[in-house]
Amino acid sequence: MMRVWLGLAWAGLVVLPWYGLEAPLRAISALQPEALPALWQGRVWLWPLAIPLLMAIPGRPRLLALSGALGLAWLCIEGLAIGHRGWGAPWLGALFGAPGPTQPALGWGAAVYALSCVMLAAIGLARQGWCRGDVFVLGSLLLVVGLIVLFVGFPVVSILTSAVRDNAGGFAPDLFAEKLFNSSIWGLDCLVGTHACGVAWNTLAQATLVGVLATLLGLAFALAALRTNLPLKPLLRLLSLLPVITPPFVIGLALILLFGRAGVVTNFLALHFDIPRSRWIYGMPGITIAQLLAFTPIAFLVLVGVLGAVSPSLEEAAQTLRAGRWHTFRTVTWPLIRPGLANAFLISFIESLADFANPLVIGGNFNVLSTDIFFAVVGAAHDQGRAAVLALVLLAFTLTAFMAQRAWTGSRSYTTVTGKGDAGLSAPLPGPLRAACYATVLPWLVLTVAVYGIIMAGGFVVTFGRDNTPTLDYLWTAFSIERGVGGWFLSGSGWRSFITTMELALIATPVTAALGLLTAYLLNRQNFMGKGAFEFLAMMSFAIPGTVIGISYILAFNVPPVELTGTGLIIVISFVFRNMPVGIRAGIASLSQVDRSLDEASQTLGARSFRTLRLVIVPILRPAIVTAMVYSFVRAMTTVSAVIFLVSGEYNLATVYIVGRADVGEYGVALVYSAVLIVVMAAVLAGISAVVGRQKIGRRGMLAADQPVVVQA
Repeated sequence: MMRVWLGLAWAGLVVLPWYGLEAPLRAISALQPEALPALWQGRVWLWPLAIPLLMAIPGRPRLLALSGALGLAWLCIEGLAIGHRGWGAPWLGALFGAPGPTQPALGWGAAVYALSCVMLAAIGLARQGWCRGDVFVLGSLLLVVGLIVLFVGFPVVSILTSAVRDNAGGFAPDLFAEKLFNSSIWGLDCLVGTHACGVAWNTLAQATLVGVLATLLGLAFALAALRTNLPLKPLLRLLSLLPVITPPFVIGLALILLFGRAGVVTNFLALHFDIPRSRWIYGMPGITIAQLLAFTPIAFLVLVGVLGAVSPSLEEAAQTLRAGRWHTFRTVTWPLIRPGLANAFLISFIESLADFANPLVIGGNFNVLSTDIFFAVVGAAHDQGRAAVLALVLLAFTLTAFMAQRAWTGSRSYTTVTGKGDAGLSAPLPGPLRAACYATVLPWLVLTVAVYGIIMAGGFVVTFGRDNTPTLDYLWTAFSIERGVGGWFLSGSGWRSFITTMELALIATPVTAALGLLTAYLLNRQNFMGKGAFEFLAMMSFAIPGTVIGISYILAFNVPPVELTGTGLIIVISFVFRNMPVGIRAGIASLSQVDRSLDEASQTLGARSFRTLRLVIVPILRPAIVTAMVYSFVRAMTTVSAVIFLVSGEYNLATVYIVGRADVGEYGVALVYSAVLIVVMAAVLAGISAVVGRQKIGRRGMLAADQPVVVQA
C-alpha cells in the first residue's frame, strides 16, 4: 500500500497538471505552461516537494510519517506565501522585495500529492502503533480532519483576517474597530428617539421573539397531537414536513399576496370593512409570521418527541396521590419536558438568526444581519470589510447559542424511558389548557393551509386575488418543451437551473452521507486524542449561518492557492459540509444502538476496520444512511443563503432563479417553480418513507378528557 501512495505522489509531481482545476486536458493540449506538472514548471519553490518523497522510499515508519507531514507543510507554506499577484503577505515583500514571484491556483496534481502525503503519514503512524495499527482508521481520521480544516476552518479564518484588513489588503485594526462598533450595528436610537436600532439588536430581538413564540406554538401543537382528541392529527404531521421541502423565501412571498397592499385579505377588508390599506406586513411583523410558519414545525417535531417519551406511569402515580390534572401537568409533565423546551427555543433562535430569505423578501426597512451582509457584498457600496465584520457578529451570536445548547443538553438527563415495561396512560390536559391549545392550533392551521394553498395555486392563475382566471402561462414560461429543427428541446427558462440543481444535489448527496457516516464511525467507535475538539469542529458548520458560509467561501476560495469560485465544485462542497452534521448525528444515534460485540466478532474472524465497516456496520445503518441522504438532497435543492454568493452564469440554482423572478415582480413564475420543487421533494420523501417506514413505540391510548381516573384501594 505504501508503494501505491508513493507512486501516486510522484504522479502528482511529474505527470498530472499542477495548476488549475478547470479543463486541465484542454489546457495541456494548448501547451499552456500552467498545466504542466510541478517539476516541469521551472518554479524553484516547487522542487522541494520531491524531498519528502525521496525520504519515504526506504519505508521506515518514522520517515513515512515525517515525509507526509513535511510534504503537506511545504505545500501549504508555498501555496500561501506566493499568490497570483506576488507575495501572499506584505512582510514577505518587505523582506524579499515586491512584487515577488507569482503562481496560479493549485490543481489536480497538487490535490493528488496532498492526498498521498496524508496516507503516507497515516501508514507511518499506523506502523508505529497509533490507533492499534489500523491504517484505514488513521487515514480516515487525518483525511476528515484535513477536509474540515480546509472547507470549514480556513473559510472562517479568512473572515477573521479579512475583517481586520482594509480594501488594499493591509492590516487595519483601527478600521476594524470603527466598523465593529459602528452605531448602525449597536445603536439604541429606537429607545430614545424615532430612529431605528442597530442591526445587531434588531437581529437579537427578532430571534428572541421567534424563539419564544415558536416554542409556545410548537408546544401547543405537540399537546394537541398527543394529549387531546383533535381530529386533525394527520394534518399536523403533514404540515410538520412542509417547511423542510419548501424553499425558505416562498412563505414570505405568499404572505405578501395575502396581506400586502394589494393582497387578498387586504382587498377584502378594504372593500367590505373600509379598513385602509397599509404596509404593516413589511418589516418585523411579516418576518415574525413567516419565520413562525417555517420554524414552528421544527419546534413541534422536537417537543412531540420529548412529550411522547414522558412516562405515563409518572403522571398516573401523581393522580393516584390525588393530584389534579393541572397540578400533575405543572409538577410532573412540565419539569420533564423543560430540556425539550430549551432545545426548541435554541433551535428556533438559531434558525431565525441564520434566516436570510424571509427578511430579504418581506423585511422592508427592518434590517437584520443576514440581509445586511448580502447588501454589503452586492450593493452599490460593495464594502467587503463591513460584510466580514457583520458576518463575525452573526457568527458570534449563533456559536454562542449553539454552545449554550450543547452545554444544556450535555449536562442534564431527564430519563423516563427504561428497559422496564411502560403500560401507563397519558394524563389528559386540564380544561383551560386544552381550550388554549385549540384556540392556538386551529387558527394557525387555517393560516398555514392558506399560505401553502397560495404557494401551490398562485402560479396557475393570472394574478392571484385580482384575476383568478386559470392559466398555464407561468408553467410554460418556466418549463416549456418545444419541437425545433433538431427535435424536441427544453425551452423553458427554468429548466437549466432545475437540471443544474438536480445534478449538483445528486453529486453532493452520496458524498455527504458517506463523509457523515465515516465521521460518526470515528467518533463512536474510535478513541483518540482531541476527540472532543474534532467533534465540535465537525458539527460547527451546522451552527454557521448560510450567509456567513457564502461570504467565507468567497473570501477563501476566490484567489489562489485554492480557487473554486465560479465552478460547480464549490457549490457541491458547500452542500456537503453544510449538511454533513445531520449525517453525523444520525450515524452516531444509530451506532449507539449497535453493540460493539459485532465489531469485535468481525475482528476476531480476521476482518480489519474497513471490512467490518463495509460488511457489518453499513448494512445495519441503512436507515441512518437514508436519513442523511434524504436530508442532504432536500436541503441542497431548497437552500439559498449559502449559495446565492456562489452561483454563476453556468451554475445557477433553482432557489436563486426563484429569488430573481420574485425580485422583478414575476410572482407567478416564482410560485409555479416553487410548487414544482415542493412536489418533487414530497415525492422523494414519500418514496423513502414507503421503503424505510418509521419506528413506533407501543403504548395504550390516552384517557378521554372526561374520563375519570379510577384509583383502587
